[in-house]
Amino acid sequence: MEIASRLPHLIGSHQLRAQVNEMPLLNCQFLTGYREQRLAHLVLTFITMGYVWQDGEAQPKEVLPRTLALPLVEVSRNLGLPPILLHSDLVLANWATRNPGRPLEIRNLDPIFLFPGGESLRGFILVTVLVEKAAVPGIKALVQAVNAVLLPSPDSLLQALQRLRISIQDITRALGQMHDYVDPDIFYSVIRIFFSGWKDNPAMPAGLLYEGVSKEPLNYSGASAAQSSVLHAFDEFLGVRHSKESADFLHRMRDYMPPSHRAFIEEIHSAPSLRDHILSSGNSELLTAHNQCVEALAALRSYHLAMVTKYLITAAPKAKGRRTSHLPGPPQALEDRGTGGTAVVRFLKSVRDKTLEAILHQSG
Repeated sequence: MEIASRLPHLIGSHQLRAQVNEMPLLNCQFLTGYREQRLAHLVLTFITMGYVWQDGEAQPKEVLPRTLALPLVEVSRNLGLPPILLHSDLVLANWATRNPGRPLEIRNLDPIFLFPGGESLRGFILVTVLVEKAAVPGIKALVQAVNAVLLPSPDSLLQALQRLRISIQDITRALGQMHDYVDPDIFYSVIRIFFSGWKDNPAMPAGLLYEGVSKEPLNYSGASAAQSSVLHAFDEFLGVRHSKESADFLHRMRDYMPPSHRAFIEEIHSAPSLRDHILSSGNSELLTAHNQCVEALAALRSYHLAMVTKYLITAAPKAKGRRTSHLPGPPQALEDRGTGGTAVVRFLKSVRDKTLEAILHQSG
């Protein structure tokens, strides 16, 4: 905790690796309960990303010392998570309220741990927390809708679909705050490298050797919004079918979610088909409400695509022309790729276009 709370300074002054090398070997047996294990995963993965990328992508550390590797792998096994920084660390477990009695809004929240990147990183994490918060009524609506199909209760289903649409629109609005809080140049040239993994990353082609854990280097993808369970659940519910390439990547990302999230998505997947239910009901109100959800989801994806273009594609050439900072430079290897390792614009366009194919048409 002591090291993790000083990461921006330790990375900026290139002292982190020396500090980690002096760490005692921690014993996971002293962790009590789920929350402490999640906190341990958060702390150890933050330190790991800093350790690997402290000196930029030109000089990544390809061996993780046993004092970090052993407790990280042990706590990861206990939680059923991979031993690398995940969306569920960076975002879901990495916030605290300033005043617990006040609403969850950006001025009442703080990240627990940070990398270099100052206010922009703080904004990136907290806006993403608010995106997840905006999704909560949508996730609850999925449960209501699945139950309404089983009953069946058309009124309850209609209400659930309307709640889902509103939630998706609120997610898009929450995402819009990124423009207010995150500077594209800082995101691209300072922050992004710390989310980068060691799978499909030319800067670390062999992967990372977890000392004392395995004789061979291991490969894991970096943190990515594709690890959020929200859109996976929405897609399963609305019957969105992605192209093979996109679907393979998205399915791989499910291994980077908490097991309970994975199980929830599976549950939605194995529920009776909403699509078939609506078409066989002949209920035009349900059909319209369903299509409004699909359109809202496609609009969210279009908005996200525009944002990624601003934060990645437009920022890249600027960052190249401006190498002055003492921090690790912008990752060349990841230039047009998401931190999860995808060719990002093509992927997001495909995912958006396939969403629209889920629109239903009244038969006959």
